Amino acid sequence: MSAASEPTGTRPFAAFEWMLAGRYLRARRRETFISIIAGFSFVGIMLGVATLIIVMAVMNGFRGELISKILGINGHLLVQPVDGVLDDYDAVASRLEGVKGVRFAMPFVEGQGLVSGPAGAFGALVRGVTKRDLDHLPLVSGKLVAGSLDNFDESGGIAIGSRMARSLGVVVGDTVTLVSPRGSVTPMGVTPRIKGYKLVAIFEIGMSEYDGTIAFLPFPEAQLYFNMDGQATAIDVFADDPDAVGDIKPLVEEGAGRPVFVTDWRQRNTTFFSALEVERNVMFLILTLIVLVAALNIVSGLTMLVKEKSHDIAILRTMGATRGSVLRVFMITGASIGTIGTFAGFLLGWIVCLNIESIRQFISWLTRTELFSPELYFLSRMPADMNAGETTSVVLMALALSFFATLYPAWRAARLDPVEALRYE
Repeated sequence: MSAASEPTGTRPFAAFEWMLAGRYLRARRRETFISIIAGFSFVGIMLGVATLIIVMAVMNGFRGELISKILGINGHLLVQPVDGVLDDYDAVASRLEGVKGVRFAMPFVEGQGLVSGPAGAFGALVRGVTKRDLDHLPLVSGKLVAGSLDNFDESGGIAIGSRMARSLGVVVGDTVTLVSPRGSVTPMGVTPRIKGYKLVAIFEIGMSEYDGTIAFLPFPEAQLYFNMDGQATAIDVFADDPDAVGDIKPLVEEGAGRPVFVTDWRQRNTTFFSALEVERNVMFLILTLIVLVAALNIVSGLTMLVKEKSHDIAILRTMGATRGSVLRVFMITGASIGTIGTFAGFLLGWIVCLNIESIRQFISWLTRTELFSPELYFLSRMPADMNAGETTSVVLMALALSFFATLYPAWRAARLDPVEALRYE
């Protein structure tokens, strides 16, 4: 049949086209191998989409949790004196809190020390803060697992993280010994300063690095202990919008009213978050290959199906089916595998993301190993945050690959005329 006599009365995507595509999806005994290829294509696309959604959600959750934990303890902007002496910290903090976009400013004293208890001794970052400022840090004041911060300023005690408390073998009411190499100056040289503090509170932020290394002292006590009487180390500035620190940074420098050096949280953590972003992009590209391989399986499966059904194509063409009808039949056949596989993968990924922590605990129990170790990944639980835009892009990408994979085999089927098709019989 020539192109000039091509029938033109067939409605696109008519019922018989869907019926034929459905029949071709159901394998007969001699078409088992084609069905196996189609099955692998379906499973590959499903697992590829699910894996992409799960991995991207976990990495989004990981980044989000880290940012919330880091910015929940550290200021969005760090204000340090240029001359190294910050003795007017109250006045500077008051001026900074008047800057538009600043939520509050927190002067602090910071130093390194060795904390020891009955079970051992560990290095710690010791910060001196006031009770008022601790109330502005809900990750500490709102995450107490033992003790109280009600009389923190007057208690002369210390507050530590849960992991540090377990490592030291102490509970609330016990004495924690703090050792600093920057002690008193004597004729014999500088002697380490050793002092015991009553443990008044234990907090659990949920980030192992903070729960195991940070300790808080009352602000005046920290000044005395680190030989910084009347001084502060720096001022943490917390903004209303952490992402807008670039806009308020000049205002903070001007509002300080004295020469200061200001750094924001992105500058202090640029290497860390840049590495996370690179890893996230690379993982997306690698896992996309899974979907691509599954889509190539659709190409091979459809190509074999076209060859197997060449006799059927000849009969359809002699009965008046147009080339377009044949093209659409095989496009529907291949696209159905990709579409069903994509949405099955989305459903699987969504279910896994909702139960990611329970699944992690089950696999850890089953294999007797600790997956997602807090010591390695900083967080005490595995987070997952499905981003609507990213998930939509993954689904659309898988559907597009599945659709394009059907074009060549379907085009080959449409090009066969009855005479040529009968030769495959």
